[in-house]
Amino acid sequence: MSRWSSRKLLERLAALLAFLIGAMAVFAGSKVVIFHIPVDYHVIPWLPVYNLTMGIVTVVFVAVALWRYGARAKRWALAVLLAHTTVLLLLLTVYRNEVANESLKAMSVRVTTWLIILGLLTLAERTESSPSGV
Repeated sequence: MSRWSSRKLLERLAALLAFLIGAMAVFAGSKVVIFHIPVDYHVIPWLPVYNLTMGIVTVVFVAVALWRYGARAKRWALAVLLAHTTVLLLLLTVYRNEVANESLKAMSVRVTTWLIILGLLTLAERTESSPSGV
């Protein structure tokens, strides 16, 4: 039975976190965009579409790339983090009088999660693989 290296475990954990946060975005975005389920707060019209789109991209492409290529796919995680950070900054500035606290909290959780994912990938890059190459 082969053991995974510390590096591989960190990379897989990053991929699983990416999949989880992406799946949550798909769930939340599809409730509003596809199923038209009303929420108890004001929704900026483009935000659920963004969340659904980024969730699908994350689940289908980014999480898979992180699982297959590990830290070598770090640029994909960085791109998602930059996209979410840009949207959060837009919400805090341009839409500050319009955005619901729920939307700010959700986007903050996404940014924080992607910072953790990037931290795991950076740590994985600095971790030696096991001598067996596994």
